[in-house]
Amino acid sequence: MLEDLLRPLSEAFGQAQQMLFEAMVQPLLFGLGFGNLLELAFEATGWLLVGLIQLAIMLLVLRPLERWRPVEAITDLAAVRVDVLYTLIHRLGLFRLALFFTIGPFWDTLLGQLRIWGLPAWHLDAAVASWWPGITDSALFAFVAYLVVLDFVGYWLHRLQHQLQWWWSLHALHHSQRQMTMWTDDRNHLLDTLIMDCFMVIIARLIGIPPGQFVAMVALTQLLESLSHANLKVWFGPWLERVLVSPRFHRLHHSVGLGHESEGRGTLGGHNFAVLFPIWDILFGTANFQYRFDPTGIRDQRPQDGGRDYGRGFWSQQWLGLKRVLWR
Repeated sequence: MLEDLLRPLSEAFGQAQQMLFEAMVQPLLFGLGFGNLLELAFEATGWLLVGLIQLAIMLLVLRPLERWRPVEAITDLAAVRVDVLYTLIHRLGLFRLALFFTIGPFWDTLLGQLRIWGLPAWHLDAAVASWWPGITDSALFAFVAYLVVLDFVGYWLHRLQHQLQWWWSLHALHHSQRQMTMWTDDRNHLLDTLIMDCFMVIIARLIGIPPGQFVAMVALTQLLESLSHANLKVWFGPWLERVLVSPRFHRLHHSVGLGHESEGRGTLGGHNFAVLFPIWDILFGTANFQYRFDPTGIRDQRPQDGGRDYGRGFWSQQWLGLKRVLWR
């Protein structure tokens, strides 16, 4: 049934991708003398189209919600504009395009060599087919199974970002935003994003996620993360809060002295690391369901705690992140 519902959407997306590729991308590649990159460019066009759809949803749905019930008035528009730049870089596929031409071929070669050495192709949905007889042919089952696994991996990678000092030195850029909005999700150091993307792509390939489903999962996850970062004074109620990460749940993760510190002692740790499903925080003891909407940022940004500079512009933020890794 789900396949019948999704087929028209999939076909419409494919037609739009083909039209965008033929009308804009392909002529540009031939004009620049890069006709040998057509296959990669077609894939990149798909990510571009997904990004455009995401931006439309953010502007038409999430932005009105932020205006409807904001947590705080936005007074530092310059800081938010930098977050918009991060969002455009990531959602329109600019960063991913760079990965296609650099890291992508490396992973293709590595995984191809593993297959030659005898590592069999494996698909998670087929491996658990006996658990739900009669359901496993459903696209919905496969999508949910893969999404849960990726979210579980994302939870533990996020915890490592808050446990390993060198990784926190990069990830701290994300937490340094004191005017959190729907644009803040992509405010990350590029090296931090590269590390996370490499892990997620490897896991996705090892468990056999089809490319089309992987694109859909990334798009859905990014949209829900934009919602969870939104300047929106909303929670999902006592039950749904434990099913899906809400703006309240994730804002606590960004709260000064609480969300990214162990019991407010200034040491690495924190609460509410889940990307989509709070069940991981519940199972592993990191959940905090207090109903509160605190100021966001990092303790050492405050004048009384040192007034550390995390940068105002894109390039200064990237440079200071590298300096924190190298010299702490």
